[in-house]
Amino acid sequence: MTMSLDEYVTLGRSGLRVSPFCLGAMTFGEEFGIGCDAATAELILDHYVGHGGNFVDTANIYNAGRSEEILGGYLARDPSRRHRLVIATKFGGSMSSGDPNTGGASRKAIIHACERSLHRLSTDYLDLYWQHWSDRFTPIEETMRALDDLVCAGKVRYVGFSDTPAWRTARGADDRTPPVTGHRSLPCRSSIRSSERTVEGELIPMALEFGLGVTPWSPLRSGFLSGKYTRSSTDADSPGRSASVKRNINDDAFRVVDALLATAVEANTTPARCALAWVATAAWRRVTDPGSTHTVSTRG
Repeated sequence: MTMSLDEYVTLGRSGLRVSPFCLGAMTFGEEFGIGCDAATAELILDHYVGHGGNFVDTANIYNAGRSEEILGGYLARDPSRRHRLVIATKFGGSMSSGDPNTGGASRKAIIHACERSLHRLSTDYLDLYWQHWSDRFTPIEETMRALDDLVCAGKVRYVGFSDTPAWRTARGADDRTPPVTGHRSLPCRSSIRSSERTVEGELIPMALEFGLGVTPWSPLRSGFLSGKYTRSSTDADSPGRSASVKRNINDDAFRVVDALLATAVEANTTPARCALAWVATAAWRRVTDPGSTHTVSTRG
């Protein structure tokens, strides 16, 4: 399967058109020791946008805010980029260990996080604002009302849930206090590895029921399924490698890599393209109808 970045799909039942693959910006910045500097990040952005990509995802806590700052600088240097790109970021992670209200999904936390993200991103609105993960301490009604207010204020266009149980997402998707003037989307972890295909049981059927877009994250399993990690050469101890890569080094994971390498040779393509194609198509065949459209996110 071949898919170009400019073969745009709508995100769920909304009219928002995004590239079929989203550029994840978690490793923009070097504060956590696993990322790249601003110059390298901008080269990546130029390459992605140059090939028609328009969907970029980050979060307030990625590299302690540096990811948003780098993306904001990129947008500020050419004002035409802002409307061209669909910018997504997330709230929920705490930016201050001494203040319990900088994290979570309370009204206070959400509004504060949104204002700070807008500042770092050098923009006055967010195209897509994710709840980064579920907050069991905050009623979903409080979270949704705060997001509704941000939408009505013009600071957020669309909202979504990330790493949130199906039952809690369903309550938010059916919210009536008042309804968000936009679309709710659902990101979840999924890759070709069977141990990570937990989304097929409840999350995907729920997304179909409520018309949510689906953006699985880490389809290359933090790069492990890209083809550069093999039984003979793992490269996992190189500077800047994520700990999640090292956790993948086991026989079960390498059986998947072996299959990807063989498939890539047969299809005259790369292992990474095979892995992405699987997530974009085969992963959903048992639970989707032919007319459904989904967006695969490479964030994380």
